[in-house]
Amino acid sequence: MERHRISSLAHTDHPIAAPLGDDSVRALLERTLPHGDARLLDLGCGSGAWITRALAARPALRADGVDTDAETMAAARRAAAEAGLGDRLAFHTEDAGEFTSPHRYDVVLSVGATHAFGGLLPTLEAARRHLAPGGSVLVGDCFWEREPGPATLDAGFAADEYDDLATTVARVTADGWTPLYGHASTLREWDDYEWSWTGSLSRWALDHPEHPDAAQALEVAADHRDAWLHGYRGTLGFITLLLRPTTP
Repeated sequence: MERHRISSLAHTDHPIAAPLGDDSVRALLERTLPHGDARLLDLGCGSGAWITRALAARPALRADGVDTDAETMAAARRAAAEAGLGDRLAFHTEDAGEFTSPHRYDVVLSVGATHAFGGLLPTLEAARRHLAPGGSVLVGDCFWEREPGPATLDAGFAADEYDDLATTVARVTADGWTPLYGHASTLREWDDYEWSWTGSLSRWALDHPEHPDAAQALEVAADHRDAWLHGYRGTLGFITLLLRPTTP
């Protein structure tokens, strides 16, 4: 079963592909989005959940979303057209790290997609290339709530994969960014995300028992649930930062 197919099914009940509740997403967008004519770029946009919410909140906003999966992009285009957003929104099926545009963007967003760039700082480097003067970046990535123990490492993580929150923010500021706001996802947000992820995938498998991928989907969901509950729950954190370049 292909990774993008697993991700698509797992995010059916939680289209924001990160441990953020609806209220948090709404508050972050309200702090981030300018009023009036503006452009937004989402690098690693997935199904376009962030973009469509941003466009609904700002009627003059125009946006571009970039992701590699053609099937997800096609579904996102159809959803945008059905919502009447097609004239304000374009999806691009390509590597977000190689995307080029004639535009500069007032907001560059990349939440939960830093793996596509090789980490947090490379993601910010990519965002900077697209940013208009005075623009902002909204980026979300993991950090260690506490030092990872053997159970977390056995779940597939490396001890040096992330830093604690203070060190994460220090690395960002040393890289030339000034934080304007930050939201650390709560345990409740994490639990809702993980139960939704594993539950959506499991429900699909149980509803389609004759599908050749059903057994694998159940296995993936069970493995993910075990890694979360027995491994990284309460240890892995998620921070969403609103940033501006410290110098032009």
